[in-house]
Amino acid sequence: MSEAKKPLVLVVDDQPQNVKLLQQVLTMSGYEVATALSGLEALGKVKAENPDIVLLDVVMPQMSGYEVCKALRDDPATQLLPVVMVTALDPLEERVKGIEAGADDFLSKPINQPELLARVKSLLRIRELHKQVEVQALLLADWNSKLEERVADQLGQLERLARLKRFLSPKVADLIVAGQLDDPLATRRREVTIMFVDMRGFTGFSETAAPEDVIGVLREYHAEVGRLVNEYEGTIEHFAGDGVMLIFNDPNPLPDPALAAVRMAVDLRDSVARLSKNWKKLGYDLDCGIGIAQGFATIGTIGFAGRQDYGVIGAVNNLAARLCGEAAAGQILIAQRVWGRVEDKIVAEAVGELKLKGLHAPVPAFNVVGLKVLEKVAQ
Repeated sequence: MSEAKKPLVLVVDDQPQNVKLLQQVLTMSGYEVATALSGLEALGKVKAENPDIVLLDVVMPQMSGYEVCKALRDDPATQLLPVVMVTALDPLEERVKGIEAGADDFLSKPINQPELLARVKSLLRIRELHKQVEVQALLLADWNSKLEERVADQLGQLERLARLKRFLSPKVADLIVAGQLDDPLATRRREVTIMFVDMRGFTGFSETAAPEDVIGVLREYHAEVGRLVNEYEGTIEHFAGDGVMLIFNDPNPLPDPALAAVRMAVDLRDSVARLSKNWKKLGYDLDCGIGIAQGFATIGTIGFAGRQDYGVIGAVNNLAARLCGEAAAGQILIAQRVWGRVEDKIVAEAVGELKLKGLHAPVPAFNVVGLKVLEKVAQ
């Protein structure tokens, strides 16, 4: 185990005999001692050897002890370095000058050894406290820097969370920000179930109704979509007036995304039917049509700097959109791949092969009548 470093005392006096005397006393008391015979030499020693305390003679040629002390106080690196002025002049007068120069303590010549050692020990204790404060200040600065980084990171997370919550349920967005789910803004390929929902009769309604009424209907409709997408852990890709595109199995993996989509579609159809009764009382004949397809798609962000959205690219989108466009009011049309995943859990009827716009070959489709009774109870 290494010994503790001895405190270093710098003795400054233009008289070599005085320097030698102080050096002997301090060395015998366990201190390391550096010496200087002039003020300029003292300033150089301070920079080179970094003493813990300076014993500084007042009367020296070229540069007095007061000037040396003032130079030390003007340097931020030595502002707190303990300085003891040593003088044979009038103590009262020299104390005033020493205080003005920034001295910490005074000793009168001839030196009283016990007093010398007591004052050195006292100032070194203060010096040690200063060092502790300096270390704590550095630690505090480091902590502040790290705190600023954490705050910046958290602000970034909050901004990211705000962006995610435009598309995802709050629960899913929180899981993503916490690092427990994949980042939906990263491009990837995945099998997903896509649902398109569109209101029937909305175009004519929006052309004739007051804007306030249109907004009121959309708010009620969107509120139901939002409630159910949270319940079934889907993701809203976008709203476009009365049209809504939903994704299941991204970014939150689902054990059976096709079934989750169909269940939500049935509940949404029932919710819109209930809303429609009130709308009809106001003279609005509105309902919804739904299309659902399943397949692989590329998922990530689309757009440009400053305006990016969560997007899904793939033929499955087009198929779901075309099925939605073909669906009559209150009808849920699903593609064959979806039907194959959920046929034992739903009541559905084949509607034959549909010739859908933009698709070269006819597409088999099924109309979802409802959920099987046992499945509905289990839910």
